[in-house]
Amino acid sequence: MKKDMVKLGITLALFASLACASLAVVYSFTKESIEKQSEMQLTASLKEVFPEASVFDQVQDLASPDPNVKFEAVYEVKSDKAPLGLAIKATGSSYGGNATLLVAVDLHRSIAGVRVMELKDTPGLGMNASSPTYYVDKTKKTTFTGQFNGKYLTDAFEVKKDVIAITAATITSKSLTKIIKTAGDAAIAYMDKKAAMSTGDAGAPADANAQTQAGGN
Repeated sequence: MKKDMVKLGITLALFASLACASLAVVYSFTKESIEKQSEMQLTASLKEVFPEASVFDQVQDLASPDPNVKFEAVYEVKSDKAPLGLAIKATGSSYGGNATLLVAVDLHRSIAGVRVMELKDTPGLGMNASSPTYYVDKTKKTTFTGQFNGKYLTDAFEVKKDVIAITAATITSKSLTKIIKTAGDAAIAYMDKKAAMSTGDAGAPADANAQTQAGGN
């Protein structure tokens, strides 16, 4: 009896080891595939929100001001001729778990576009945030994310006031709006800081030149 139990235990252990090894192999292949799909989705979304863009320089030193919203990636977006704005891939909690959005902000201090990268909320309710055929404003055929296009960051971004909620999905509406506002405010702060630093750098040579001229006189 004991021998049978030992054999059974060894057999189960072998099967478990083989199963774990198989899962590890499958995971390694699927992980690579998922990562490639994610990269392709991100690239396509960046081009959608900034059609004129030709350069996406990743920014390493911009952290979210809200501990409940994480910045997965930040990009300075440029055309061949000039800067266009900033794009932030941001993640925060929503009704069904974490939600990830791509939030684009232009140089006019407004939202250039929002794309839903990942959302796990209730189908037919919160998931309508990612639907291109669900309109929060049926007359204008405006989607939930579409209503943010051109919206200035000085607005309140309050659901049921200046932001139209998804029907029966107030939690999702507020959660996604919070992510958008957080990313938008951070983008504006970053661009303002960079502009101020650029102005200071531009002024330094002029001041030095003026001092040289003054010394020569």
